[in-house]
Amino acid sequence: IVAMGCGVLTTYTQIANIAGIQGLLVYAFTGAIPIFLFSFYGPVIRKRCPEGFVLTEWVYQRYGPFAALFLSAFTLLTMFLYMVSELTAVNYAITALTGIDATPCVVIECIVTSIYTALGGFKVSFITDSFQAAFVILALIIGTIAYGCSIHIDMDIKRATEGFLLGSNKMGWMLLYILLVAIVTNDCFLSGFWLRTFAAKTDKDLFVGTGIAAIVCCIVCTLFGLPGIIAVWTGDLTIADDEGYNAFFILIAEMDKWIIGIMLIFSVALSTCTFDSLQSATTTSISNDIFRNKLPIVWVRLIVWLVMVPCIVVAVKASANVLQIYLIADLLSSALIPILFLGLSRRFNFLGQWDIIVGTLGALLGIFVFGTVYYDSALEGARLLLVWNGIYTDSDWGPFGAFVIAPVGGVVFGFMFCGARL
Repeated sequence: IVAMGCGVLTTYTQIANIAGIQGLLVYAFTGAIPIFLFSFYGPVIRKRCPEGFVLTEWVYQRYGPFAALFLSAFTLLTMFLYMVSELTAVNYAITALTGIDATPCVVIECIVTSIYTALGGFKVSFITDSFQAAFVILALIIGTIAYGCSIHIDMDIKRATEGFLLGSNKMGWMLLYILLVAIVTNDCFLSGFWLRTFAAKTDKDLFVGTGIAAIVCCIVCTLFGLPGIIAVWTGDLTIADDEGYNAFFILIAEMDKWIIGIMLIFSVALSTCTFDSLQSATTTSISNDIFRNKLPIVWVRLIVWLVMVPCIVVAVKASANVLQIYLIADLLSSALIPILFLGLSRRFNFLGQWDIIVGTLGALLGIFVFGTVYYDSALEGARLLLVWNGIYTDSDWGPFGAFVIAPVGGVVFGFMFCGARL
């Protein structure tokens, strides 16, 4: 539930609008699997690093300080991207539901979360997670009833589009691989998940907790994504619409004002509960990974507060695509995590920290070269590193190729460098 911020209301609807029910189910399924996987590799890492509380502690112990700093840099970049995406999503929600400039609301959210996380620490984040779970369930119940009573589906449009939206398509099959690799690896960058993994009392508790969370997340995210399809059938959007990320809010905006008010409150609450977890995790990563807990926590929190400024600017001014932000972070993680986790096996004890670093950078270089050749343009090759063109059409194999090269290239380049070094 900790991952269910306001961004859930935009990314899943956008995938459903792009790739239909198949894409939505793939996204929900691949988003749930990594949560459950923490119950398998989490205990292994806890056993290897019993005093740890985030992934970088094991990396520091297994590989060395430079690998830990390298992972920390990627982790902090991911946290930054996730904070931007969360602020972007709540900005979309407020603007779509009220029509007002959401900038003051975004600023207030950053200030409020900064204050209470500074006063209560990570324990406050655990408390807000409980509220977040309640908000998700209430939003789901009220939203389902509101949609059932207020939405009118044009049957002519439904018959014309249901072949694509309810059937199998190439994009849906491409996403089965892309999203599985992307989310499985990217969840390893989220310090909030690792803090909860290490905080589990027993491995059995971790297994049960992640199992329940995976099932709930899969069901809830599927339901939250359906407006991406329904908005096409109502005539408010078209397939692969530029406003597909806004489908949930576009349909809510046409309902009674009291429903709009309730969903607006829930959207802001979801965003706030997720944003405080990201802030706490960022504080932990900076304090532990960068300064090895030698810098007073007040200065660390000041650094995090300063980071809020570019987060707000990018979220409000850049009009970033939330799904694209997630995919950038996913591409980075898919280049680093596979070769990093080979270190869990005794068979790969020969791997060192520079093998991990060079392998990851080599994978990113490989993506650039692939993009340059595939698109016949160095500029497009660079844009592929940012998933600039998204994953919107089933005729563009660029993103698929990038997510193949990232994990494979990371391992290949890492082993090549290791062989040369040895």
